[in-house]
Amino acid sequence: MADAAVALFQKIGLTEQKAKETAKNKKLTPLLQDAIAAAGFTEQGCDRATGTLLYSLASTISGDATVHLAFLAQEIAAQRLLTTDQVSAGIKYAEDHPQIERADFDRAAGVGVTVSEEEIASAVADYIAENKDAIVENRYRCLGPTLSKVKKLESLRWANAGLVKTTLEAQFTALLGPKDERDAPQKKVCYLKKPKQTAGAAAQAGKSTSAPVDTLAIATSNTLFFEGELSRLHRPGGNKQIKPSLMQEHLEATGGKVVTRFPPEPNGYLHIGHAKSINVNFGYAKAHDGICYLRYDDTNPEAEKEEYFVKIREAVEWLGYTPYKITYSSDYFGRLFDLAVELIKRDKAYVCHCTGEQIHAHRGGDEKGPRTACEHRTRPISESLEEFTKMRDGFYGEGEATLRMKMNLEDGNPQFWDLIAYRVLDTPHHRTGSQWRIYPTYDYTHCLVDSFENITHSMCTLEFRQSRESYYWLCDALEVYKPVQWEFGRLDITNTVLSKRKLLKLVEGGYVDGWDDPRLYTLPAIRRRGVPPEAVNAFAREVGVTTAKSTTEVSKLDYHVRSLLNERARRIMAVLQPVRVVITNLPEDHCVEVTVPNIPRKPEAGEHTIPFTKYLWIDADDFKETATPGYFRLAPGKSVGLLHANVVITCTNVKKDEATGRVVEVECVMETESPRKPKAFIQWVADSPAHASPVRAARVNIYNNLFMHSNPQDKSAVPGGWMTDINPNSLDIYEGALVETGFRDLLNDWHANQPKDRDLWMETCHFQFVRIGFFCLDKHTRLSTGADGKPQLDELVINRIVGLKEDTGKGGSNDQ
Repeated sequence: MADAAVALFQKIGLTEQKAKETAKNKKLTPLLQDAIAAAGFTEQGCDRATGTLLYSLASTISGDATVHLAFLAQEIAAQRLLTTDQVSAGIKYAEDHPQIERADFDRAAGVGVTVSEEEIASAVADYIAENKDAIVENRYRCLGPTLSKVKKLESLRWANAGLVKTTLEAQFTALLGPKDERDAPQKKVCYLKKPKQTAGAAAQAGKSTSAPVDTLAIATSNTLFFEGELSRLHRPGGNKQIKPSLMQEHLEATGGKVVTRFPPEPNGYLHIGHAKSINVNFGYAKAHDGICYLRYDDTNPEAEKEEYFVKIREAVEWLGYTPYKITYSSDYFGRLFDLAVELIKRDKAYVCHCTGEQIHAHRGGDEKGPRTACEHRTRPISESLEEFTKMRDGFYGEGEATLRMKMNLEDGNPQFWDLIAYRVLDTPHHRTGSQWRIYPTYDYTHCLVDSFENITHSMCTLEFRQSRESYYWLCDALEVYKPVQWEFGRLDITNTVLSKRKLLKLVEGGYVDGWDDPRLYTLPAIRRRGVPPEAVNAFAREVGVTTAKSTTEVSKLDYHVRSLLNERARRIMAVLQPVRVVITNLPEDHCVEVTVPNIPRKPEAGEHTIPFTKYLWIDADDFKETATPGYFRLAPGKSVGLLHANVVITCTNVKKDEATGRVVEVECVMETESPRKPKAFIQWVADSPAHASPVRAARVNIYNNLFMHSNPQDKSAVPGGWMTDINPNSLDIYEGALVETGFRDLLNDWHANQPKDRDLWMETCHFQFVRIGFFCLDKHTRLSTGADGKPQLDELVINRIVGLKEDTGKGGSNDQ
């Protein structure tokens, strides 16, 4: 049966993967099958565009409009409904009209209406003329909101959306000219040291120091909310209620504003997937001048900790969002209890004493047989009220009684099989203490608290799609305001796991250094690794919002990190595996101060000086005892350049440890007579006690993928299970790395210009180790304050944020 459905769905243009996903949806499958049959495409199928409209019809049609499903499908087949907007309008009309009146339907759904290119251009021009001053002032930053408003013009309601967009963009360009630095989000960047006023620096004075437009523009752009799926969401007041007075009360309370919420469960740390949800909920509200709550869904005291509450709030604020208000589901425990009593009185809930196994059996069991009602479903209302009071008062222990909603056991959607509303838990709550011994479930709580807080758009991920109907059922059963639930595809990424259960297993098993281990993709872990929050937001927004499941390459996040840090991070030379070098033709006291630009090709970022002496260190990776073809770094008889020093050295001798055979010193001469330009330049750190050089690092952490496969949960690639895929080389630790003295200048300047919050200061102190990667200070770095008020390094621990480029080696200079 499932195979037949997949084959049918592919006939209307769905991909094989999309067809399989759809066939698994027990609610959507029969609706889409009926729509295809009504349209007459069961045998021959149809083109992809028509199939998309049929899919849109089946996936968005409401219960009240379902009686007209066949009619709407036939309108699509006859090419009278040509866009998803027309299909949505047709569904809205069908909801409100038990009988279809052809003329009224055509007017409501724009049937037969055509809008020419000339009419589109004229309407857009009129709108721009009316709003010219605001557009000129805000430039391209208002393009997204303007597009949304133009699409809502009555004259353009049924116009081709793509043509409206291109026309508006062309007229913006004609008015404003091409985009320039005024259209880049302005963000202050601390460049640490005031530059010397050289001719080059003076020429750069007054130029913008913002990071590249692409990443920062994506991180703050509102385009996401005015195009695609999100552009088609209803306006406040457009969601039908069981009683008209409910909408009137809602609009009086909200003033017609968009109201959203981000509702995490405080049972673990947020991860990269939550960054998308945060951006969608907070971003959508902000783009529409609305408000967004941070609401903790704290209905399971067994799994909740104060630590999780704190870290969730910190993660939201780190990404740059300020909640309108912070609330808790537990704020409403009293009100939720009262409504549960009301639900019983309406004969829509009952107290059940079945065990979990018995409930499973009544729902058809493992064999998926017929569903049957338990003996408690028909108990008198008065008896359920008495039993529910006993549950509250501690008469029953855990598992001995539940309150279940009396829904529809015959419905094909499991979310209607008498869901549990309340259960007994002998666990004190972090906020209410021992006041309650019964706690509401997510299925009962979520929609009602959305209603209490007048949420206009209840956005959630696709796994809650089947919950939409039960969400609406409960609001209508209690006759309270009903928000609209809308689902979007969650953000999954390669090379990791995001399940809180699996993350907890890694943490508790000691496989990682806590929830914020930089090898994880929890938001605190990403933050500890030094990833800028703007890069996370850009990544989350660039992925976009769709109703399809997908997995994104984590390299896309790395791209945005590099894009930002390449403009911000001061360049510092360091050697992770030091090998001592002696330049034999220099005197013992030779010392020259070398000037190094903080950021190449950015004079406004300043410069610093470092010593160059007879004795220095290079990295072990930059020396070989025997050169191989294509190797251009240091080896006996070979020459190499030293970055920034304008010096070429040639290896003349090698000294080894007699016991181990390890190279302990390389003797070189400095070429003095017109040396040839070397084929490679390497980083180096000088030995100069007078300059307190080098700076010694206790540890440098190079983080690699925690798992060996891009999808550790793929059973075909990892038959032993995801735990067997843990990479034994996911962390390389370099002890005793040496860093040039410019690092002290970096710390001093950054400390003087940044907030005094220690953790914030350390994680935002970004720098590039030349030819190695971008780095920041780890939380285990120990600092003290010297007599001069400057930071003193007691123990330096450094984390690599990201390499200089994907899969980079160290075969040449990647300094950018």
